[in-house]
Amino acid sequence: MDGQSRASLLDSTWDGRLYSGGWQETAEAFDVLEPATGARLSRVGAASPEQVHEAAHEARRAQRAWAARAFRERAQILRAAAEFVDGNRDVLASWIVRETGSVRPKADFELGIVAACLHEAAAMPSQPQGLVLPRDGGCVSFARRLALGVIGVISPFNFPLYLSLRAVAPALAVGNAVVLKPDPRTAVTGGMMIARIFEEAGLPPGVLHVLPGGAEVGEALCSSPDVAMIQFTGSSATGARVGELAGRHRKKVSLELGGKNALIVLDDADLDLAASNAAFGAFLHQGQICMSSGRILVQETVAQAFVEKLAAKAAALPVGNPATDPVALGPMICESQVIRAHSIVHDSVEAGAVLAAGGTHEGLFYRPTVLAGVKPGMRAFEEEIFGPVAAITSFADDAEAVALANRTDYGLSAAVLSDSLSRALAVGNQLNTGLLHINDQTVADDVVNPFGGRGASGNGTSIGGPANWDEFTQWQWVTIRDRPPSYPF
Repeated sequence: MDGQSRASLLDSTWDGRLYSGGWQETAEAFDVLEPATGARLSRVGAASPEQVHEAAHEARRAQRAWAARAFRERAQILRAAAEFVDGNRDVLASWIVRETGSVRPKADFELGIVAACLHEAAAMPSQPQGLVLPRDGGCVSFARRLALGVIGVISPFNFPLYLSLRAVAPALAVGNAVVLKPDPRTAVTGGMMIARIFEEAGLPPGVLHVLPGGAEVGEALCSSPDVAMIQFTGSSATGARVGELAGRHRKKVSLELGGKNALIVLDDADLDLAASNAAFGAFLHQGQICMSSGRILVQETVAQAFVEKLAAKAAALPVGNPATDPVALGPMICESQVIRAHSIVHDSVEAGAVLAAGGTHEGLFYRPTVLAGVKPGMRAFEEEIFGPVAAITSFADDAEAVALANRTDYGLSAAVLSDSLSRALAVGNQLNTGLLHINDQTVADDVVNPFGGRGASGNGTSIGGPANWDEFTQWQWVTIRDRPPSYPF
């Protein structure tokens, strides 16, 4: 199929539909809007709780045959999916830019890690899947990893294609079926694109279902008796409800939640590089990333100089429609996100923080903002903003930096900048975090790495790289004897 035909398919296949055993018309549908303009981008089918239960039941039936497929066949389908992504990058990137409000370099980066994710998943079916265990008495004893069954995936709006596929791809690779509920605001790039990618790649019908909808769809997924596991990426508040409901129905749960990540700048750091790292960590994708540098802790002897450098960077970053203009920041995803971010900035300034840059918006376009003098207790210190706001707090010494960084319920990502590697490691080793970066900022994912947070940032599990085997399979112990033994009963 040539590129033009594929582009047409990517633009129209799902109009007013959802994907469950093929493209299905639905009684209800909703519009997907472009944040930058408010224009209607597409219309997708809205699933009902009843359709979720039907899809999960069908997925459970289809899963058995899928898990029984030759491992090379499963791997080939995942490789074909990666090839489809690589062959349609311009179309896919355009959708990411318009639907999520991201700038094109962010969209290109997302597609790069999506392709890597699919290739990594394609390698899983041919990897060792068990261990031979010691046993006496002529018995063969081994442990093998088996697919869980049906995985329910609930994905967010910020990196919708990747944060859906990082669960969908490895889950399929090891023999599971998947029911995916994308965020309604990004139902195309977080869901419908994935259905098209795997349809084109030759995935058998019934193995993947994509069901857009609201909270009632997620609740049905968490309660369906045919779903063995829920993988959720999103806010800590929603994650707590997902974990409670899924746990009540005895499901395995993987929660990848929010963060209030600390970027620590020690007094021996290069301040120009530190300001560059902080700007990228705080402002990339309008700060709408769970790993964003939500608290920038700077040693007090260099704090004023650092604030001036970061404020100058913020003032120079262009904001606008990323689909039409060469900008560094696009729109935030929706009005409620803007209102919340602005209220945190306003309340923190009222409490004594200093507005060094930004703090204004036009519609969904929020200026990159720098708040200095942020103290514990202020909303900008305590709450995940999910907006382009750099909150700067000063500290006296390394011990205070550690104490401030750990003064949160979150524990996702942290970073330390210093000219002394041993000093930076000494600080970093004391941080309560799932991800630690020395001499880098807090936003990073290489696909091959385990990714997971602590506390309010998740339930301690990890996804990605070798952790995918832990997440999407379970151990089965098997023993084999030539004949049954004689027991003294």
